Amino acid sequence: MKRYFQFEELGTNYKREFIAGLTTFLSMAYILFVNPATLSLSSVKGLPAGMGMDPGAVFVATALAAAVGSLIMGIFARYPIALAPGMGINAFFAYTVILTMGIPWQTAIAGTLVSGIVFILLTATGLREKIINAIPMELKHAVAAGIGLFIAFVGFQGAGIIVNNDATLVGLGDFTKGSTLLAIFGVIVTVILMTKKINGAVFYGMVITAAVGVATGLIDAPKQVIGAVPSIAPTFGVALEHIGDIFTAKMILVVLTFFFIDFFDTAGTLVAVANQAGLIKDNRLPRAGKAMFADAAATTIGAVFGTSTTTAYIESSAGVAAGGRSGFTAVVTACFFLLALLFSPLLSVVTSAVTAPALIIVGILMVSSLGEIDWKKFEVAVPAFFTLITMPLSYSIATGIAIGFIFYPITMAVKGRGREVHPIMYAMAVIFVLYFIFVRE
Repeated sequence: MKRYFQFEELGTNYKREFIAGLTTFLSMAYILFVNPATLSLSSVKGLPAGMGMDPGAVFVATALAAAVGSLIMGIFARYPIALAPGMGINAFFAYTVILTMGIPWQTAIAGTLVSGIVFILLTATGLREKIINAIPMELKHAVAAGIGLFIAFVGFQGAGIIVNNDATLVGLGDFTKGSTLLAIFGVIVTVILMTKKINGAVFYGMVITAAVGVATGLIDAPKQVIGAVPSIAPTFGVALEHIGDIFTAKMILVVLTFFFIDFFDTAGTLVAVANQAGLIKDNRLPRAGKAMFADAAATTIGAVFGTSTTTAYIESSAGVAAGGRSGFTAVVTACFFLLALLFSPLLSVVTSAVTAPALIIVGILMVSSLGEIDWKKFEVAVPAFFTLITMPLSYSIATGIAIGFIFYPITMAVKGRGREVHPIMYAMAVIFVLYFIFVRE
């Protein structure tokens, strides 16, 4: 095993890899509770029964998708990178696809499955990288930042910090309300932990917030900590049963959006973490195809289990900082996700006040992409700005991507830089215009 994972070549050992795997798990364990809360739409009041997904089943699907994805990445691609259902894309799945577009979650999960299969095919042929390379870096950064704003906005709503206002659309909430104060407390605690650079800060922030909520009576105490694994039956295999429902213009746009977001997440994370670990050779990422396949396979398997797109996690950098260098780190993380299946009773204490701080902090981290955009070039600033601002304002990640992709070729052509725009970008701009004219309600 040491030889397979190249311990000697990478200067690592079992102890170091185990600590790194545990560190990575603690840094991303929040997804076990945030993902079920997001996909079940638990923070949205007054929804019809069955509109959101079953939280217990999603909890199991999240843990299994993370475990299987991390195992594939660790054993097959041999990178110290863990995978789990991605933040941002789960928000798009829940709040845009289900809530705003009115698409049943059963159809949306089928779209996730199809996107995973497409990922595998495009990865095998090399087309996946060519398509994404056609999208300029400025728009990739704008999409990431826009998703960050959207996630943070959802967090502020869930916390009751931002509420509906008939006169101004939005306004500040009631700061005398117990749940809102608890969420604000959670934000402050998590910010302090993040500022102190404590590994697993987001997860620990949720634990502390939940504990304070229970102690103050704002959250009902769980009846037990360890319990039986919830049934995955409400979500398992549903994607396979509804593949025939995705052949609509709306769902094609949804699958394309799944594709874009997942690739941005995976490509950026792979390069960043591999570079941190010193694994990039001659400015190339070894076994990049295998890493991409691991991501695509994890998305496909995760959809069958019943969760939104599974992707590589930037929190893996915490494990690398702790000494992780080989795929064994990801294997250890996978084992902890399987162990976490026993802690499903804790889902009852993870209210919107507990998850809101995590969403807000993740949003802050994603908005850092704004620094990579050249705002002095107006032809770049316009599509980038429209991309990131329309996501929270329209409550739709897909709308933000569409508007940005429409304006980019226009501003670049007017500036005399039309030849720098890839033909694929012109084609996508036309597709998105037709979408707004004929499809979007």
